[in-house]
Amino acid sequence: MSAAATAARSAPLLRLPLRVPRLCARRARSLASLHARHDASASAQPLSPPHPHAPLPRPITPRPLLLQQHSPLSPASVATEILEASTDQPYRVFRHRRPFKLHLGGELPEFQIAFETWGELNEKKDNVVLVTTGLSAASHAKSNVTNPKAGWWEKFIGPGLSIDTTKFHVICTNVIGGCFGSTGPSSINPATGHEYGPDFPMLTIWDIVRAQFRLLDGLGIDRLHAVVGSSMGGMVSLAATALFPDRVGRVASISAAARSHPYSIALRHAQRQVLMSDPNWNGGRYYKTGVIPAKGLNLARQIGTITYRSGPEWEVRFGRKRADPTAKPGLGTDFMIESYLEHQGKKWAFDANSLLYLSRAMDMFDMSDRPDFDPNFPETMSKTPQLSPEQEAVVAEEKTVTDYAHTHHLTNGLSTIQCPALVIGVKSDFLIPSWQQKEIALCLQAAGNNDVTHFEIDGVYGHDTFLLDLTNIGSAVKGHLESNVSRSVPGVWFI
Repeated sequence: MSAAATAARSAPLLRLPLRVPRLCARRARSLASLHARHDASASAQPLSPPHPHAPLPRPITPRPLLLQQHSPLSPASVATEILEASTDQPYRVFRHRRPFKLHLGGELPEFQIAFETWGELNEKKDNVVLVTTGLSAASHAKSNVTNPKAGWWEKFIGPGLSIDTTKFHVICTNVIGGCFGSTGPSSINPATGHEYGPDFPMLTIWDIVRAQFRLLDGLGIDRLHAVVGSSMGGMVSLAATALFPDRVGRVASISAAARSHPYSIALRHAQRQVLMSDPNWNGGRYYKTGVIPAKGLNLARQIGTITYRSGPEWEVRFGRKRADPTAKPGLGTDFMIESYLEHQGKKWAFDANSLLYLSRAMDMFDMSDRPDFDPNFPETMSKTPQLSPEQEAVVAEEKTVTDYAHTHHLTNGLSTIQCPALVIGVKSDFLIPSWQQKEIALCLQAAGNNDVTHFEIDGVYGHDTFLLDLTNIGSAVKGHLESNVSRSVPGVWFI
């Protein structure tokens, strides 16, 4: 660990300003006492807004807490089955044989989810940690007997590690819309016998969450100890906790946003445009031709790599080094950073349409639009009075504004998240900058959550820090999962 990181770890805790309802006064006094015992000599400093001229989110009356979020149908009546992993299929599969209505009006006649598990499920089935993935990740977060290949979070999951499999039963899924075993655009549409392609219905983060909870229903898991996610997975973890507050014990959201902002949307738009400009994309119907839009995927991945990593890392790693210092400069690949980007583009194996659908789902994500009912069960619709068309127009316009004076709708959308929350950001992340994680923490507090811990990491790896920084990310997640909630000390740390 660097000297700076060591010094940061010994720095005093900066406490978040608490906004506590009267009913929580006793708990607030208890938390204050814990703060005092934690560091009696530390001088408390409130968490500043993410912008020097930004007001704190103004508190509003939260939406009614929907405690009954279970499917009205029991798992046995929903025609589901689970297929075990094998050498030919190195993951388990949950199959849902009934139609599944989506948030934007589309419908899947059926769907399946690929998932993997690690650690033993206890008798009460209350030691489950759901790990939610980034856009392009499979369910293979950790190696196992069926698939010994290292997973994408290999060093974070296992005995004694950040997510300790001697304590927790860990589940990771490939999301619907993906291409690693779960139903997505490359899957066969039962109605036509051909791949969905561009006929796949538009997907949202809310749909991804509801499908995952159908899996949990099928496994007989009523409540999660925690849901942990990074990047798109951090959006999923927030959405899951907001939609199913009675089924999630605590939440960790890493390098994510409560709503996508223009810069992130613009970058993903550029990726989609270069992909769709490849003639082999063929309007999304390239499965029949057997020729994938490789050039478009390559360029889209290169753009993605630029957003995932950071300038500081590349200054050290590449600088202005040329691949061949003796070569005459030309218009082709010359600098080592260019060779690196091309390599990243060529080695990426992902379905083009899955990239289009999932990146658009990230663009549309906005916690201020948290739905209050399941489209599959209209009877769950909230009975709260509806707004007039004029009022709806005003609210819709307000939600399009992303400056810091317009966070009250976001606060309302996050108001059902009242469990202990860990929010982690990275200073060098410019895809989803660290002020967006600070925005999450502030809005959670404004909504009355008194168990919010916010870490801001001063690392050089950018957005991909959640894949690489075992010391800081891993330690924070481990502490959050294993801490005694009654003795937690919410606050903000700078590492």
